[in-house]
Amino acid sequence: MTTSTVPVDLAAARMEQGIKTYGSGGAEVRALDSINVAFEKGQFTALMGPSGSGKSTLLHCIAGLDTLTSGRVFVGATELNTLSDKDLTLLRRKKVGFVFQAFNLIPTLTARENILLPLLIAGDDHDTAWFDQVVGILGLGDRLTHRPSELSGGQQQRVAAARALVARPEIIFADEPSGNLDSKSAAELLGFLRRAVREFGQTIVMVTHDPVAASYADHVVFLEDGHTVGELNDPTADSVIDRMKQFGG
Repeated sequence: MTTSTVPVDLAAARMEQGIKTYGSGGAEVRALDSINVAFEKGQFTALMGPSGSGKSTLLHCIAGLDTLTSGRVFVGATELNTLSDKDLTLLRRKKVGFVFQAFNLIPTLTARENILLPLLIAGDDHDTAWFDQVVGILGLGDRLTHRPSELSGGQQQRVAAARALVARPEIIFADEPSGNLDSKSAAELLGFLRRAVREFGQTIVMVTHDPVAASYADHVVFLEDGHTVGELNDPTADSVIDRMKQFGG
């Protein structure tokens, strides 16, 4: 199903006529240019495009980390630009998970404490069985008492992924999550994200420049110059490369 034809009730997040500009006058840059896109619940979508295509801007705006110049963004049925700063913070905390290229772990906390931090901040109890399942799948059971400095890069990113999943968010946004990892660690992380979608019904939207990473997704949306310029279902690394060639990527 293409992003433009996802029914509203099946969309975990969507953008309508999204425009994002930086600067003004002759120096204005239009990072997003009247984008309409929706991300279906229970699907793994990759955003791809050449540098400067708008993919990270799209991710940040639809995740509520940045605001559109004009247009509308929804997470579920909630329109983000109608929310106060406080309510937007609460929505991100309750409904959205994030995995970034930088692991963003607190160095003084153990892996367990880092994973549970969003729930502790929100004052929520954690589901012990779900926590144990996520930790087990990610192979972190014997690393929970370790601080980030005592973990490999791959282990740190798995802690970050566990942190995103443990609160059972409606949607997870991942910005180049495998960018700092070696190929083995990247494959482990991406395999877990794939499994989270298939087995747990998680919704994931991931920015990547890597055709191999994109091949783990159900669906790829291609951007160029602030526009969506194509889509691909059931991608392989080769089919992504072929499509990117058409867009000058």
